[in-house]
Amino acid sequence: MAETAVIIVIDKLVSLLTEEGNLLRGIHDEVTSIKDLLESMASFLKDADEKAERANNSSGVKTWVKQTREMASHIEDVIDEYIHHVARDRDRHGLSGFLHKTTHTVGGLFARHEISLKIQLIKKRVREILKTSVAYGFNSTQKISFSSSRRDNMLFDQQMASLYTEEAELVGIQTLRDKLIGWSIGGEVASRRSVSSLVGMGGLGKTTLAKKVFDNSSFTEWFDWRAWITVSQSYKNEDILRNMIAEFHRARNESVLEGIETMDLRLLIHTLRGYLKEKRYAVVFDDVWTTNLWECVKLALPDNNNGSRIIITTRKGEVAASCRETFPDQVYDLEPLPPDKAWELFCKKTFRDSSGYCPPELKKFATTIVSRCGGLPLAIVALSGLLSTRGGDVPQWRKLHDSLGSELESNPHLTNVTQILSFSYHDLPHRLKPCFLYFGTYPENCPMRCSTLIRQWIAEGFIQEQRGKTLEEVAEEYLAELIQRSLVQVSYVDERGMHRECQVHDVMREAVILLKIGDMSFSQFLEEDSRFNENSRHLSVDSNAYNVFGSIRSSRAHSLCFFNGIGGPQNPLTSCRNLYKRFKFLRVLDFEDSVLDNLPEEIGYIYHLKYLSLRNTRVKILPKSMGKLVNLETLDLKQSLVHEIPNAINKLPKLRNILAYNMHNNKQLGRTTKRAVVIHEGIEHWRNLQKLYTVEATDSLVKEIGNLKQLRRLGIQKLARKQGKDLCASIGKMSHLQSLEVVAINGDEIINLQSISPPPQRLQTLILIGRLKKLPDWIAGSSFLTRLDLSWSRLAGDQDTLKVLQGLPNLVRLLIYEAFSCEELHFEEGFPKLKELNLIKLNSLQLMRIQNGALPLLESLIIGPSPQLQQVPSGIRNLKNLKNLDFLDMPSHFIDGIQVQETEHRVGPRVIVVKTEGERVMTAKVIDSAVFM
Repeated sequence: MAETAVIIVIDKLVSLLTEEGNLLRGIHDEVTSIKDLLESMASFLKDADEKAERANNSSGVKTWVKQTREMASHIEDVIDEYIHHVARDRDRHGLSGFLHKTTHTVGGLFARHEISLKIQLIKKRVREILKTSVAYGFNSTQKISFSSSRRDNMLFDQQMASLYTEEAELVGIQTLRDKLIGWSIGGEVASRRSVSSLVGMGGLGKTTLAKKVFDNSSFTEWFDWRAWITVSQSYKNEDILRNMIAEFHRARNESVLEGIETMDLRLLIHTLRGYLKEKRYAVVFDDVWTTNLWECVKLALPDNNNGSRIIITTRKGEVAASCRETFPDQVYDLEPLPPDKAWELFCKKTFRDSSGYCPPELKKFATTIVSRCGGLPLAIVALSGLLSTRGGDVPQWRKLHDSLGSELESNPHLTNVTQILSFSYHDLPHRLKPCFLYFGTYPENCPMRCSTLIRQWIAEGFIQEQRGKTLEEVAEEYLAELIQRSLVQVSYVDERGMHRECQVHDVMREAVILLKIGDMSFSQFLEEDSRFNENSRHLSVDSNAYNVFGSIRSSRAHSLCFFNGIGGPQNPLTSCRNLYKRFKFLRVLDFEDSVLDNLPEEIGYIYHLKYLSLRNTRVKILPKSMGKLVNLETLDLKQSLVHEIPNAINKLPKLRNILAYNMHNNKQLGRTTKRAVVIHEGIEHWRNLQKLYTVEATDSLVKEIGNLKQLRRLGIQKLARKQGKDLCASIGKMSHLQSLEVVAINGDEIINLQSISPPPQRLQTLILIGRLKKLPDWIAGSSFLTRLDLSWSRLAGDQDTLKVLQGLPNLVRLLIYEAFSCEELHFEEGFPKLKELNLIKLNSLQLMRIQNGALPLLESLIIGPSPQLQQVPSGIRNLKNLKNLDFLDMPSHFIDGIQVQETEHRVGPRVIVVKTEGERVMTAKVIDSAVFM
């Protein structure tokens, strides 16, 4: 990953030279010279990385790449150290005297001389490395993909095994196989040429599935002209078309056309179109990596209304999407095998001689091994093949069980797993590689919040600026690309389709990420028996590594993250005093879920710190020294005990996110709500702030936040009616606002947001907790609104109000919590995209009617407590997509009146009747699939 390391340093140097030139006074020319040398080197580093990957461990190329990577890291550290030194002097002497003091005091001269020597040595080292590169013949113009002959040879064995899997050994894909066969040979769209794409990470069995369809007797009888084309990462369009011609003729036992080897691309396309003009044909393109392939081959495959079929296997969602051009085309996202099927496959492959029976003495080891495979057929088959040779030897099973990670790296029976999965990593552009490897800083089986991951990537400097986009938007695109490449799995999607949590597959983590980050000193997960690597750029500390962590004297780490509540009942920093001296290059410091109860003053001396999380800690007070963290971008105080932000933080110019609240019992509102933090006046420096969530309203604050014109999310509490006008004026200046939450100071106080002008056109989430005189008029025009929560609004709830809400074209979630005072609710039309509707504490509601055609996409409906509601909403059978229906604390006459027919197969919603006693929730009745009478 020398290319990535060097480009990160180049970007940093360019930024420093253009934006903070004063800080480089005295070494500006030297830094420019180093930048120029690195840029000349960058042109061939892609080739160097690829040659290093193909080389053996003792290769000179591998050594050269390692030296280049380490040199880039050293440059970054020296520059960071110098910047810190200069900034510290500036703070001492003030900007006016800073330049003079730095260059004329004894200390300044010594520091300048010392850094200059380091810079000279670095420049000399860069030149040496650049000079030795000539010996390896790195190519700066020819873009060689990792997919050349070595890659194809590595892939050969696995693809051959996939192509010749016996029918009796298939597990978990029979249903989809039969569905694809049915799609191929009949159906309503049989006359059109159509495409089915099989998408998923490497090793899921895409090739096996496609081959079982391709070889099925019904398929072969239906399609006389068939071709199986293995594409892979390295291909030429002309070769693909020649192979298709040859395969079609071979399937018919015909002689291959003469002269195809000399045909150019245009003639090959013309020849294929003529040959297939009146024919019904089928083609499988296996292992497609780019969208360009389909753009070419579709020109050679005529849509001749003869029911032709194309099957594509790929790891990339982007490829599958590009092939879906008409309605009949479809995409199948393959998932890992469920636990029962994974166990069946493992036993079938491992215990062939005993018809798949696992001996009791091996079951404990077998269960854990299968679980660690995460349903990935490639890993299951590889491990079962290895274990089948070890019979019932318990010590051998225990050895593999205890050292699976190292076995994946070194055991010749398992290295194919690593190689197959590594192809996706090598195919990544350099900008995505550090983002992907960063997943290795998190523990196994640990879903990550997408928002947290994105903020940490930004703090680490992984995200490249793009004109017209925020860093957060670019980072979201990076994550989306990793997901569509099947390298990252989405763990949780909210009701609006937003990705909230993600993770990597355990085998991908073991077989690719951990091996890469170890080789490159990218990161280290510190455990009890770990040996600390001072060169690791990212350090994660497990709860059992308290003593190891305390023994660290110096680290080059950019991130320090604690997991599993390190330190037991003690402050996690007690074993590591002077954190700022030991970890002076830190950019990310994450204490989330630790038992940290105070933050020492020294935290303010970690000059380069950009991300600080105290989420779910016991910290109550922030030290004033935090006002020195001039590079801080994210301050996460969620679920901590911090209630007041010190004035010193108001001066931090680079803050992008302040996330701060904890849950408490709100006596004024009579429910558990978020408790906001107090911020004092004088926040004019926060002009880069993207999120401010959530703060207490004051007369000065509601005026000042109008200066925060980059805000995307705002949460404000304890709002008084008199402050409404100023808040409206401030919100009117926030053209980028996407999420707004406003909470009144008490249940009787009116929230007045009527006069916002212009209203936020990009608003997606609106949460109003407090009394409303009327629904603000501008809500009717909020076409991007996807979530709306109204609590204690005391609105009339008449049809006019409902018509406004049901006219919102993109509303997905609606909460009405003691917000309507009405006896009847009639859902006649509208709500075209609403999926979740919560009607809570509508105490006056007596009748609810749902007309046919209303709420067409509703999946979840929660009602109650509504003591006056007489019966289940009439027309509830009209909700064709309803999956969950919950009744909360409804009166006995209502529950007794529920008449449903329970069905064996799911044809209706899952109905849950819930009763509560105080804070205890008791489920009274559950019907898995109900049809209302």
